[in-house]
Amino acid sequence: MKIFERFRKDHLLGVHLAVNMFIATAILWLVLRKLAGLNPIWAISAMIAAIDPHVTVAFQTFRARLTNALLGCVIGMFFLVVGGESGWKLPLALSVTALLSAYVVRVQTMWRQAPITAALILAAGLEQHSKMTGVEIGFRRVCEVIFGCVVGLTVTWIISRLWPLHEEEKT
Repeated sequence: MKIFERFRKDHLLGVHLAVNMFIATAILWLVLRKLAGLNPIWAISAMIAAIDPHVTVAFQTFRARLTNALLGCVIGMFFLVVGGESGWKLPLALSVTALLSAYVVRVQTMWRQAPITAALILAAGLEQHSKMTGVEIGFRRVCEVIFGCVVGLTVTWIISRLWPLHEEEKT
């Protein structure tokens, strides 16, 4: 009986989150896997990090993730194109990205996203042993991540309009 009491007390907040994730995951799976022939895991993982039953929280996370992802993309591309073949470019790029995220961009929410994105870009180049192929794959992965965040935010917004949270939940 306590579990049902918890559902009632939380006004189905966890159910809101689960519904948002179900719908967003289905959209990403259908669009990326079935229509584009891509593996949707990058977009789905990004969506999970960006989605929330509260639109304001989801938007703040989305903005922070987008800002830091773009920083990581720029730094990752720079190190991929300009950096040599040394294995040291990955730890150096991640350190530079972390410093820029922490002290220049200063959007602390999701600030680890910048080095993660730089690593995605560089890993693609190191894996393919080709700068241009790495740039192409890395850029596509970043686009998938951003698309996942956009889908997560959009689903959160639509569900909040169709099934609004109670006032006491919004604080």
